[in-house]
Formats: sequence, structure tokens, C-alpha cells
Amino acid sequence: MTRYLQGRYEVKNKEKYVGNVNNVVFRSSWERKTMLFFDNNPGILKWQSEETVINYISPVDNKQHRYFVDFSVLYKTKSGEVKKALVEVKPKSQTVEPKKRKNTKRYLTEVTTYLVNQAKWEYAKAWCSKNNFDFIILDETHLQI
Repeated sequence: MTRYLQGRYEVKNKEKYVGNVNNVVFRSSWERKTMLFFDNNPGILKWQSEETVINYISPVDNKQHRYFVDFSVLYKTKSGEVKKALVEVKPKSQTVEPKKRKNTKRYLTEVTTYLVNQAKWEYAKAWCSKNNFDFIILDETHLQI
């Protein structure tokens, strides 16, 4: 089983964080790196972690579930425009459809993960469209890992 770096993030710029600054949890080193960027980047005006919840229907069991989006940010673009975005941090392997191969347990897990992520993101994009947010998926290529 893969182990991920997990822990509590200590927010440095508390005025930028929307939510309980004493309960900010990262579930991977990539999320921690993203939190450091949001906390220290002057272009990020406000941010929060796992505060936006979007209901979605899973293609696996056809039931409603709750998607806790990794981050919500208010940021200033290089041109000075202020924008809002929901940000999800995922390995690139979970953002692309797995190549068809023998139906091993690992392959079936990869397919299930991909399908559930696609459903979550479809609902998130609809939510963003309705609420004037951008939807951004960051992977290791964006985080320069």
C-alpha cells in the first residue's frame, strides 16, 4: 500500500485563510506544497481547504456522494483581474483513462478511480459554471515534482 505524507498545515498568513486555521489538513506532499504556494504567494488573496462540498452521482454505484474539493481560492491574475477557482490536486495517472489491459485488481481499481474522478469533476465544472469559478486540476507536472 502506498503511504502518503499527511498532517496538519500551519497557516502562516492567517488573514488569507478562510476557515479554521487550526484545522488545515494535507493528505499528500503535493497538497502540502500547494498550501505553501497559496499561503506565501501575494497573488493568492484568500484560500481554503476542503470547505467546498459538491454532491455527485458515482458511476460505480449510481448513488449520491459528497465531493470535498481540495481547495477554493480567490486570486489576482497578472493583468490585475480578481478570479475565483476550485483547485483539485491529483496524480496525472488519475486524470487520464487507463490503457486497456488484462482485468487485474490493479487495473480495475485504476478504472474505478478514473471514472469516479471524472464524475466528480463533471459536477464540479457545472457548479463552477453556475457560481462563476474556474475549475483547475493540478498534477505533478504543474507542481514541478
